Amino acid sequence: MSTALHPTGLPSLADIEAAAEVVYRAFPATPQYQWGLLSERLGTSCWLKHENHTPVGAFKIRGGLTYFDQLARRGELPHEVISATRGNHGQSIGWAARAHGVPCTIVVPHGNSTEKNAAMRCLGVNLIEHGDDFQAAREHAIALAQTRGAHMVPSFHPDLLRGVSTYWWEFLRAVPALDVVYVPIGQGSGACSAIAAKQALGHRVRIVGVVSAHATTYADSLAAGRVVEAPVSTVLADGMACRVADAAALAVLGPGLDHLVQVTDAEVAQAMRALFTDTHNVAEGAGAAALAAALQERSTLRGQTVGLALSGGNVDAGVMAGVLGSA
Repeated sequence: MSTALHPTGLPSLADIEAAAEVVYRAFPATPQYQWGLLSERLGTSCWLKHENHTPVGAFKIRGGLTYFDQLARRGELPHEVISATRGNHGQSIGWAARAHGVPCTIVVPHGNSTEKNAAMRCLGVNLIEHGDDFQAAREHAIALAQTRGAHMVPSFHPDLLRGVSTYWWEFLRAVPALDVVYVPIGQGSGACSAIAAKQALGHRVRIVGVVSAHATTYADSLAAGRVVEAPVSTVLADGMACRVADAAALAVLGPGLDHLVQVTDAEVAQAMRALFTDTHNVAEGAGAAALAAALQERSTLRGQTVGLALSGGNVDAGVMAGVLGSA
């Protein structure tokens, strides 16, 4: 299936509102809180959107729900779906596939999060381990889908953006005074959906993309104006561990982002500790990246209302213990 956007561009306000009806059949809108200690740490008013409070602990479930809803509406539910993931996208597709009675196979790289793997299996997913990184797993999933005649669910697609946009739509409506938001970039659905919600609502918020300094394909590609493959060495931010950027996502991110921030694993670990200390919420590496970027730019944020996405909380217990213990 092509990952090109619809001819009309990003999801419209009507698209997002219709997607919200689909999402809310599975769970309610997630909360956003103005945590006092977090605002104090950042030196300005800060709101945190809790996408770690969905049924799979991450924002991705919204996209899976609307992707399958669109397949069903078109009468195109397949006999099997296959996809690739580092964990949260796979849980999203596994959840939605189970709800529609469609068998689901997910490919993950070797050494993937054991707890994310367990969560996917619990949803009835047939889990396959292949390759050393996400790109290798993705390429194997594509080949497997072709061999089996199965439907390959991409990581970036307009029908995924429909659902993911609902969380930014919620956030911008709940806190209309937001001046700037920080959003992590894995394959791009989260940041592109923030841009979609901003445009749909006519909001003035500035959107800052966040990438791992150890996985720079999006930073390099945006700078070059074309897809540039980059090595991945992050050991903490697996949700951002992409080697090859998506061209369709780049087309949205280029004009839609205010700027881009790169965060190191050390900065991500610091942000994970800060979120636990200030809010007693657990964040996975990618889930803490927004705060890591905001802390990096702290001196420029005084007097502004900042929005952060805690995009996921699915971190292995041992990893979290190590992060907390390294303070």
